[in-house]
Amino acid sequence: MIVMTLIKSISGIRGTIGGNVGNALTPIDIVKFSAAYAMQLKKKFPEKKSYKVVVGRDARISGEMLNSIVCGTLSACGINVVNCGLTSTPTTEMAVTFEKADGGLILTASHNPKQWNALKLLNEKGEFFSAKEGNDLLMVAEKSEFDFSDIDKIGTITKKDYTQQHIDAVVNYPLVDVEAIYSAGFTVVLDPVNSVGGIVMPKLFDALGVNCVVINGEPNGHFAHNPEPLPENLIELCSRVRAEGANLGVSVDPDVDRLALICETGDPFGEEYTLVSVADYILSNKKGATVSNISSSRALKDVTESYGCEYFTAAVGEVNVTTKMQNVGAVIGGEGNGGVIVPDFHYGRDALIGVALFLTNMAHKKVTASELRKTYPDYHISKNRIEISDMSKTDAILEKIKEKYSSERLTTIDGIRIDFEKEQKWVVIRKSNTESILRIYAEAPTASSAEKLAFDIINDIKRIM
Repeated sequence: MIVMTLIKSISGIRGTIGGNVGNALTPIDIVKFSAAYAMQLKKKFPEKKSYKVVVGRDARISGEMLNSIVCGTLSACGINVVNCGLTSTPTTEMAVTFEKADGGLILTASHNPKQWNALKLLNEKGEFFSAKEGNDLLMVAEKSEFDFSDIDKIGTITKKDYTQQHIDAVVNYPLVDVEAIYSAGFTVVLDPVNSVGGIVMPKLFDALGVNCVVINGEPNGHFAHNPEPLPENLIELCSRVRAEGANLGVSVDPDVDRLALICETGDPFGEEYTLVSVADYILSNKKGATVSNISSSRALKDVTESYGCEYFTAAVGEVNVTTKMQNVGAVIGGEGNGGVIVPDFHYGRDALIGVALFLTNMAHKKVTASELRKTYPDYHISKNRIEISDMSKTDAILEKIKEKYSSERLTTIDGIRIDFEKEQKWVVIRKSNTESILRIYAEAPTASSAEKLAFDIINDIKRIM
């Protein structure tokens, strides 16, 4: 196993817990980046006499430790803290606006295994930092010139839970038809992989009148399986859906911003198609642009254009997608990893609003999940990765790939995307924002052709390495 150093990107400051300085996300790192965040707030709002920051975390084993250090450090810097404790990422994002706070910190490593944790940085809108804001914070942290407060000016720490407000907002969203969902009498099997989804999702389903069977529900951070909601990690969920005769299987990642669905047959709906299906429902009610990242299925483009609307691509990373959505006035967007962003709800990936809209679509059309899936264009994506011990070599690798495929249509907003237009297939090679790996995603009309394309590119990379 490769020993990971800290990864600093638009997705936050991420690392493994345990080990010495330089090998992991240590308590010293946590203090440094939290204090730098406080410094950035004071620099951004110099006219303010007091500052407020919302903090929330997932159920990772290291979560309580991180939470104590972050809240304590912010308080030491004179920041008033609203500690939401165990809560989802989208709930924390919304809590920033509920509280009219100056920013927020989310303590989660999302889909990464249990030894990982991270600090995700939010601005006063409850949206992720831009690349520039993140880089500015890293420079402050590097200098370690912090402003800790005198005893009479240290910040307060107040505990609040915004889970119910989030659920209320979902239930009251105009396109969520609670009566139709109630009437459908749905049963779902939920796998929240031993994190905060086990707290929030059953409450949501109860509010929607959905019978919910929970597996791996205790939020103890001891993930029952790899927490990334991919088909190979959801075998137990698929089996349980069949055994229960359920209408749907629902899987969320540890911080509940990604949503993967299982059909009543026990077969994956396809995480790429979570966004496609919600977009289909949104566009059937209001027309407008859609956005997804360059690694997402072209099925969203097809569905969007079927409504006479325009589709746009963005670089990978939630802030890149939301920025593009804001620029083009999109009515729906997200990422093909099951991340649904409904902009007039809030600008963040949110499994709660995603599943509520999906169930509404099923209820209105009076179809099963497998029948709904058949109404969408059928593409297949092969998702692969290569571990890179020295990430400084990746730019040279990508340049050589670009040279080899220079005759094809290339997009370079994020790594390289190669479109083979005659065959209706594409491949993306890009550096991960969260791990020391290259991701290789390939899509084609058949699974075998997607896998072959990915395999060919992987062999190209191995030969270059």
